[in-house]
Amino acid sequence: MLKQTVGDRNDAATEYPEPTSSLRWALVSLSLSVLLSSLGTSIANVGLPALAEAFAASFQQVQWIVLAYLLATTTLIVSVGRLGDIIGRRRLLLTGILVFTVSSVVCGTTSVLWLLICARAAQGLGAAIMLALAMAFVGETVPKEKTGSTMGLLGTMSATGTALGPSLGGVLIGAFGWRSIFLFGVPLGLLTVVLAYRYLPPDRREPNRKPIRFDYVGTLLLALTLAAYALAVTIGRGNLDTLNVALMLAAVFGVGLFVFVEARTASPLIRLSIFRNAALSASLAMSVLVATLVMTTFVVGPFYLSRGLGLGEAAVGMIMAIGPIISIATGIPSGRIVDRLGAPSMVVLGLSLMAAGSFVLAALPATFGLAGYIAGIVVLTPGYQLFQAANNTVVMADVRADQRGVISGMLNLSRNLGLITGSSVMGAVFALASTTSDVTTAHPAALAAGMRITFAVAAALIVIALVIAVASRLRATR
Repeated sequence: MLKQTVGDRNDAATEYPEPTSSLRWALVSLSLSVLLSSLGTSIANVGLPALAEAFAASFQQVQWIVLAYLLATTTLIVSVGRLGDIIGRRRLLLTGILVFTVSSVVCGTTSVLWLLICARAAQGLGAAIMLALAMAFVGETVPKEKTGSTMGLLGTMSATGTALGPSLGGVLIGAFGWRSIFLFGVPLGLLTVVLAYRYLPPDRREPNRKPIRFDYVGTLLLALTLAAYALAVTIGRGNLDTLNVALMLAAVFGVGLFVFVEARTASPLIRLSIFRNAALSASLAMSVLVATLVMTTFVVGPFYLSRGLGLGEAAVGMIMAIGPIISIATGIPSGRIVDRLGAPSMVVLGLSLMAAGSFVLAALPATFGLAGYIAGIVVLTPGYQLFQAANNTVVMADVRADQRGVISGMLNLSRNLGLITGSSVMGAVFALASTTSDVTTAHPAALAAGMRITFAVAAALIVIALVIAVASRLRATR
């Protein structure tokens, strides 16, 4: 288990409130924060065709409506987590919810594309705050022995937002037009801010605590570095042209410069010493690998089902909904299992199920077609929810109070980096394995081969994560 990341915890008796209706409403506010953030990610994708028509813009232009949100969330999530540690998590979370809500109003009322893109970036900032601080608040609102259940609840809300976004967006656009996909979140945002204001515990200030300065230079360097990486692997979908290579080199240089600056800053954004904690480093690495696999299912699945198996759009949508539905159904039970059986062993079990599901996806569809594909998803998805609840619990259960925000931000960042990598790099692997430059016109047999090779690569990544998990557990028991 993660051992006191930067110090000892406070006495649990003074840190956790007794379970009451107030606690339940506090958890509702945190759950809604995660739900809003996930909806913001997934609901806009389905609206891109309508937005391109409404603004008379190209697909490349309206794509920035999605990319601006993703970039803002990814580049700022660690920084806002650290800022919450310094100025108070409740205060910043309320600000983040308000920023998200006001930005939703701007998104749903503007008639200017560049303003919509800017508002989406502001939405991404609000989402980063909500994601980082919702998880950080778990340590202040629930007893340690209930951490897994709460992480399972937040995982369920994240899966719900991801699954609900495309279908809800399609219904709203069909009934009320594209503006409704942004305005829908406004009443939810107002409800969330009221509940958070009323029921979340107030920020506490330690007496005689020296003022902590926020690391603006480190924040800027990290944001630029992450933006360079995200753009390098997003623009061109993994193709290595001059711009992509330049951005990737900039990201590598940025990492080196960030480490150099942080090592010489009195109050760094990220204390590099925390990476000496093998359990934390292992958890972050596993989170990247797992998120890469999860995004692979969303990138490869639709092409294989539609082009490889010849299914219609409605059938593809129904099959693709199986994974999110299983995630919703297994999230909370996974958290309870983690609380009962222990997080470290459940990390290993979750990864084992994911590895098995990946091998099934690589092997069985070639023989059993659709049944083989569904079997892989049915095995993989519960493993993912179990891993998420367990890994988040391992990371957050023993973090010192004044570091919860930044550690939560790093955990969310590792997931985002995995999702970005899975979307681009594994998409490129699929195209390469299918021996075609355009998977939309590839022969079904080529797509089947691409499916097999891509998930074999994904399975190898999960096996690496499993080795890391086992090694980490063995090290902890010595």
